[in-house]
Formats: sequence, C-alpha cells, structure tokens
Amino acid sequence: MGFSLLLILFLYFFSLSQACTGIDNIAEAITLLELNNWDLVVITSSTLHSNFSSEATQATPPLSSSSSSSSPPSSSASAFCPISPSSRHIVERQPRMLNFRVEYRQRSVELVVEESRTVGEIKQILETELGVPVSKMQLKGWKSGDVSDSTVLRSLHLPKNNSLYVLTPDIAPTASTSKNSALEDSLNQNFLLVISHREAQKDYSLYFPGSRTIQEVKRNISDLTNIPVRHQQWEGWPASASDDSMTLAVSGISYPCHHLSVCQRSSPANAQEPTEECADVHMISDSEGDDFEDASEFGVDDSEMFGVGSSSCRKSPMMPENSENEADALLHFTAEFSSRYGETHPMFFIGSLEAASQEAFYGKARDRKLLAIYLHNDDSVLSNVFCSQMMCADSIVSYLSQNFITWAWDVTKEANKARLLTMCTRHFGSVVTQTIRTYKTDQFPLLLIVMGKRTSNEVLNVIQGNTTVDELMMRLMGAMEIFTAQQQEDIKDEDEREAREMVKREQDEAYRLSLEADRKKREAQEREEAEQVRLEQIRKEQEEEKEAIRLSLEQALPPEPDEESGEQISKLRIRTPSGEFLERRFLGSCKLQVLFDFVASKGYPSDEFKLLTTFPRRNITQLDPGSTLLEAKLFPQETLFLEAKE
Repeated sequence: MGFSLLLILFLYFFSLSQACTGIDNIAEAITLLELNNWDLVVITSSTLHSNFSSEATQATPPLSSSSSSSSPPSSSASAFCPISPSSRHIVERQPRMLNFRVEYRQRSVELVVEESRTVGEIKQILETELGVPVSKMQLKGWKSGDVSDSTVLRSLHLPKNNSLYVLTPDIAPTASTSKNSALEDSLNQNFLLVISHREAQKDYSLYFPGSRTIQEVKRNISDLTNIPVRHQQWEGWPASASDDSMTLAVSGISYPCHHLSVCQRSSPANAQEPTEECADVHMISDSEGDDFEDASEFGVDDSEMFGVGSSSCRKSPMMPENSENEADALLHFTAEFSSRYGETHPMFFIGSLEAASQEAFYGKARDRKLLAIYLHNDDSVLSNVFCSQMMCADSIVSYLSQNFITWAWDVTKEANKARLLTMCTRHFGSVVTQTIRTYKTDQFPLLLIVMGKRTSNEVLNVIQGNTTVDELMMRLMGAMEIFTAQQQEDIKDEDEREAREMVKREQDEAYRLSLEADRKKREAQEREEAEQVRLEQIRKEQEEEKEAIRLSLEQALPPEPDEESGEQISKLRIRTPSGEFLERRFLGSCKLQVLFDFVASKGYPSDEFKLLTTFPRRNITQLDPGSTLLEAKLFPQETLFLEAKE
C-alpha cells in the first residue's frame, strides 16, 4: 500500500506540474522537482514567471533611445494561467552538478562541476589547485576504470558525490610527503583477498590493485557468486573501511593477504512471491520504461525518487508477531532494517528491554549510557523517511553508538504493541505507557530517550518522526547534557563511596593481617613447646635407656679382686672428662671388654668415648676387646683418660 500510495502521489505531482508548467518529459520534471526540493508551489511560480518573462519579451518591442513611451503589455502576457502545448515555452533545465573530493598526498580538494564537463577540464582545474601539470597527472578512482581526458562526465553515469585521487609517479615526493609516497606505493601494490562464500562453501583467492575501490570488489564478487551488491553481507572488513568508495590501499586491510567472507543477507521477504500490489508497480514501470531510463541519467533511481527502498512493497514485517523470544525478534528486526535501509544504521541491542536497561543503567557510573528506544510502525508514512534520512545518517549513527544503548521494537502489529506497553509499564511506570498510547499512527516512529536514576528510570524526551537530522541531533545532545550532569554527580558519589569502602577494606585487611600474625605466632609457640616436650621425652627415654644399660653392665661386671688374693692384679686409674678419677682393680687375665663395660657402667660408653693411655698415647678402644689386660700391657698398673669421640 505504501509504495502504491507514493507512486500515485508522484504521478499526481507530475500531472499537476505538467498542467502548470507544460513539461512532458518526465526526466526534466524529476530534475526540476529535485532542484526545488519537491516544492510544487515554488516550481509552478518559477516556471510561470519564466514563461511570463519570455512571452512579455516577445510581445513588447525593445525600447529605443529616441522613443518617449513604450507600448502597453498585452493582456495575455500578464495572465498567470496554464499554457497550452501549442504555445508552451520549454523551461531551460538547470545543469546537474557533481561533487568531487580529490585526494593528493597531504591535500584534499573539493570540486563542484557540471556533468557536461570533461575529465580533462577537471584535470585543468586540479592543475591550478595542486600545481601539478596535467601531463604528469593520473586521475584515479572512476567507477568504470580508467577514462580518457575527452570523456564527458554525463556518459559515466556518476552519482552526485564522488571520491577521486591523483597519482604523480613522475614527480618525486619531498620529505614532507613521505607518508603520501607510501600511500602511492600502496595504491600500486597488489592485495590478495581470500574471500569465502559461506553458502557455497567455496573460497576465492583474488588479486586486486590497491587503487581498486571496495565497491568494485563487491561488484566483482557479485559476478562470481550471483549475489547482488545490495544483498551482500560481509565479514572481515576493518572498521576504517566505512565507505565503499574507498580504495583498498586506504581501507585498512592487511597486506599482502586479507581474509573476508560473504553471504547473501537473510530476509524472510526474499522467498515470498510478489503481491498483486508489486505486480501493478512493475507493470507501470514497464509501460513508462523509457521515461524512467531518462531519469536515471540524472543519478535518480526508483528508491531515491519515491523516498523508499526496493523493499517497500514487501509484506515481511519488521518484527514477527507473537515472537516468544525477544532476542530472536530483535535479530529479525535488525536484519530487516538492514535489508530495507542498508548496513549503516545504529547498533540495535539484541535482548530484552530489561537486559538493555541493565546494560545502560546499572554498571559503573563512568560506563553508564542513555537508553534510546526506537519504536517503528510500518503503517506511518514517516517511517521510511525517518529511517533512511535520520536513523541512517552517519552523524546520528556515530552519536548513538558512542553515547546510547539503542533498543528497537516494531509496534505495527497490535500484539507487539501490547507486549511493548506491558514491558514499559514494568520498567518505566504507567505514565510512559499512557504517553505512548496517546501517539497516533501517523506520529510514529518514536525515539524515547531514557535516563536511569537511583530510584527510577526517567524518560527525558520523546522524539517524533516529523523531525530533521539537525533537530534530532540537537535533541540528542540536549539529553546528553542532562545525562552528563547527572553522571558527574553519580561519579562523584561513587568515588566517595568507593573511597570509604577502600578505607574500610584496608582497615579490615589490617585487622585480618594482625589476627593472622597473632595466630601464626601462637601456632609457632605451640609448635616450639610441643617440640621441646618431644625432645625432652626423647632425652628422658635415652637417659632411661642408658641408665638401664649402665645398670645391666654394672651388674654383669665380675667382682673386684683383693690385693692379697695372690693372683696377678692390675690396678687402673681412669681420669674422666670432668677431671674426676675412677679407680679399680682387675685380674690381669680379664678381657679388655670387662674394662670397657666398667667404664660404660660409669656413664662413658665406648661408642661415645675413647679410652687412651698417657704415654705413649694409645687408643685402647681400638684394640681387640677379647685380649687381656696383660696382653694390652696394662699391668700391673696404668693411668688412662677418657676423651669424647668427635
């Protein structure tokens, strides 16, 4: 319905302008409408004024220097009425102007020229601006490849805005232009693009010069994959490659090889059969084919002429009705939005309204953002203009991406609208819900700007569809000023709270460390005491063991013989390490082991002490314990001393 309505409006405009201006050529009518911003009053007035001036000139003879008065103008020349085809004066069509942005090393030149000019004339203008001779200048960046100097711009079918660049391989760059010299080198380099076609599961390895534009690459891929450029969905292009008119050299891709992937943009509408409404449109287009081909000469395609994309005749909604999952509904909305209005649009948050609110409002104060809720309605005549002209404007997209979390919903279907109102009531209260209910269909789309507060969420602004880019930007900036002031207060409060919490955490940490130190000290003391008890127990056990051994040795010693027994008696005197002396009589036939046992029974075991003679110094403990005292020459008496072993 929307496409047919716009078509009928256009045909009405054309027939009305034809009746008032007498223009039959549709291309001429389109150009005139574009030049006057589709203002029929201005077009009619200017055209009739031109016709009036022309007829008045023909009806009134020129004044001579000798005449004192002039003839009165004819009454027909002063009448503002439609002119019949037989007496119509064709309005001279204003030339179509083309905008060029030309890059050369560190300079950028903006040119506005008529499309009737030639490429050589552009070079002559650049020679004046850049100081580069035409003979040494190579003008690159044309959509159709290299062109000759005699080529007329009209024959190239250029869009209104174009980007070109100048190469001067015969002119050596100066030190100040080393970066641009590198750029020229990049333009002459060959880039290997490894492009994966996901549906066909096939890879293409293609070499392109650095001077090739992204748009040209996409056209080549269209020839290979049969995917039209407008339906291609890419992955792998760097963020700097934001304009299809950019060359590969300046797009930021990797050299010498860069990997990309492409697939056909998914859209449920692609599989649907054309409706009768669409068939009617195609029939009209076929019957008027020649006239619309004339219009294309001026860079005007069907979608630009009617202010809508080619998808306007689709029956596929922006969002399916009664979708169970909000994330799936938003994915469908984003895909359909991209299909209708292009890839340049705000980054819509994929998830529920609650999740979007959490993302925007409940992080750290420095990370919080405003929440922009876009409400779309396909039944509103403002939707296509608002989406294509406002929501897809580079300045708006950039500003929303940096400062807002953008969440979208389609209220075309009543079920989806009711679901939205329920969500808004839950998150923002009944006032916001009632406000949305008050807006009529022709006032959509709406853009709600929501700011999160400590206790509740506040709707700062409701922007309707009947706005301009400048007004939209001003209102977004106004909301940002309010939000920034509130954010600074929140940051200050948060910093103070974090400072207090930091002091408390430091005190708690110091107290914890103190308790930990006390605990470790107490545990170390307990371990030390336990070790002392253990060692004392071992020492006692060893002493008891030694005492038991000593007693057993003492009991096992043979009795000390009398001096008058008549046997050979050896009298031994032993000095201990403490300076005391041990004296005892032994039979000369006693074994050395008896002497060792006697010394051990006094607390000096042979494994800890050595028994030595004074002179000559001998270590008795190294002798055979089975030998007798006589054999060891410890007879009839001897003085020995004990020494601890090392």
